Amino acid sequence: MLHGVTATHPTTTAYLSRLQRLSLLDGDGVVIGRVEDVVIVPSTPGDPPPVIGFVVGTPGRRRIFVNGNKVAEIDAGGVRLVQGSVDHRVFHQRDGELLARADIIGREIEGEVVGDLSIIPTPLGTRAWQVQDVALVAPGVLRRRRVGRTVTWKEMPDLFDTGRQVDRQVAALRDLHPSEVAARVARLPLAQRRVLAEAMEDPELADLLEELPEDEQVRLIQDLGVERVAIVLGEMEADDAADLLAEMAEGDREEVLEAMDDEEQADDLRRLLSYDSRSAGGLMNPEPLILRPDITVGEALARLRAFDLAQVLACNVFVTEPPTEAPTGRYLGMVGFQRLLRVPPGEPIGRVLDDEAPEPVAPETPEGEVARRLAAYDGLALPVVDRAGRLLGAVTVDDVLDRILPVGWRRR
Repeated sequence: MLHGVTATHPTTTAYLSRLQRLSLLDGDGVVIGRVEDVVIVPSTPGDPPPVIGFVVGTPGRRRIFVNGNKVAEIDAGGVRLVQGSVDHRVFHQRDGELLARADIIGREIEGEVVGDLSIIPTPLGTRAWQVQDVALVAPGVLRRRRVGRTVTWKEMPDLFDTGRQVDRQVAALRDLHPSEVAARVARLPLAQRRVLAEAMEDPELADLLEELPEDEQVRLIQDLGVERVAIVLGEMEADDAADLLAEMAEGDREEVLEAMDDEEQADDLRRLLSYDSRSAGGLMNPEPLILRPDITVGEALARLRAFDLAQVLACNVFVTEPPTEAPTGRYLGMVGFQRLLRVPPGEPIGRVLDDEAPEPVAPETPEGEVARRLAAYDGLALPVVDRAGRLLGAVTVDDVLDRILPVGWRRR
């Protein structure tokens, strides 16, 4: 029986042989496809090999990649995703990636054959899953599913080594904070930086780009190809992605936007690009957590826990009339998570809005005035509304700091 696996139960395991053909379910329980394989990348010495995602077969024989950090739970009923969209591009294995079923299962090592792998959630960190054990069998008995013995990943580290030096370099960067990665990468020659960028996984490269000045971002991705750039942009915070697009030539920019799988995301970026980059509209993130006023405090806290938000955005809930996607219905106010913790969970959030929250700003508000407003309210985020009172997004303090601090401050 396949044990349930969640981030709060890191000792339970799921074996590849049982994962295969399990249904992949979205946040509402709708079947997207079936799991076919697991994607693994090399780790630093002494660390378990990271499972970065799952290969899923969808109707029409299309194989797609699902990032491991989108998977909330695995049990006998299927692999369940957190809320959010899935990229339906056809999966292509990249250099440095190992497919458990295709590249590892069946390999012979010192007279034994790899028969199965188990994975568990990582207890901490951005990677959701990691290899735990390797099941070994004697040659010729795979079809009878007889397990000879089970060892931990530590006993056969070479099994997960691609043999490429660049993969080892990327693995060495993986546990660093993105700002530290940026500092190290910035000291390398441009050619070496581009080799590393090509070898990085999409979320890792997105994190790195967000820590670099826009002109360096453009140089780094110049040789990646339009489709790869579109995928990486989709992993970035929307305001950072818009800043990068603004540095591109107009033709290149539109080509990348057309290549994005998520049309709504591409439209959000086009809207951000329509604002002056030195204004609230150019600084804002169009995807804060926005809820209706009738949502209860308990539901709001659950959304804050589950929603894929940057830390600074997860400090506040913005409340509007429907619709709750920017541009929303009429903006009503905001409430911080600390206030939500102090009121009954059954209370509608529309009744607990913060009376001392900062007043919203217009998208054309200059960045200097935005910085003064945030400082005056000791705030972490500032709502941006249009003339009709609809919420367009939120400016966060980290984005303002990026503009105020001198160019090249990260390298100091």
